Amino acid sequence: MSRTQIVDTVDEAVAGIEDGSTVLVGGFGMAGMPFDLIDGLIRQGAKDLTIVSNNAGNGEVGLAALLKAGRVRKVICSFPRQSDSYVFDELYRSGKVELEVVPQGNLAERMRAAGAGIGAFYCPTGVGTVLTEGKEIRTIDGRAYALEYPIKGDVALIGADRADRMGNLVYRKTARNFGPVMATAATQTIVQVSEVVDTGSLDPEAVVTPSIFVDRVVRIEARHYLVEGAR
Repeated sequence: MSRTQIVDTVDEAVAGIEDGSTVLVGGFGMAGMPFDLIDGLIRQGAKDLTIVSNNAGNGEVGLAALLKAGRVRKVICSFPRQSDSYVFDELYRSGKVELEVVPQGNLAERMRAAGAGIGAFYCPTGVGTVLTEGKEIRTIDGRAYALEYPIKGDVALIGADRADRMGNLVYRKTARNFGPVMATAATQTIVQVSEVVDTGSLDPEAVVTPSIFVDRVVRIEARHYLVEGAR
């Protein structure tokens, strides 16, 4: 029997997230961002969080809203600055939030390593730059590689398109992005979906995230910014 809980409300979905947690947040810009779960986390009140995501928020919604609420201690991301990242910019420049920049491929691979039980790996990306200062460097076949460690999450918040009642997930086009790898890398995975269907309704060949990686699912009404850009 599946361990996944289908819960009725967003507040129930995010209940129990503790202060100081490392939270993996899916999405690439607006596409696939679990906005409702983030809003629920703001209401829930957990603070001193380390957020791992592709970028550091857009405008004043989603991650930007969480940052503005003063709940984030550190951001680990690959793309912290863009035209509408002014909330993060102000907090970072005033010393109110820490930043660790990780190249996008390394970010994905470090989480994949966590999910796969890999202790560490060597990667050439960033060698010779400030991004690998202080890291072990090894020459392999004549090329320099930096030692990278997994990124594990206490919680993953991700957005998917549909779930069945066992918790198997399918995604909508590019909204898939970081969700699948984050689901494997977290102790607890919480998912918002636009539809929950009966078990057996999903084509097994289309299931991307199996239910074994999913702890809680909540259905929410689809909003335009959940799918915008997922084409």
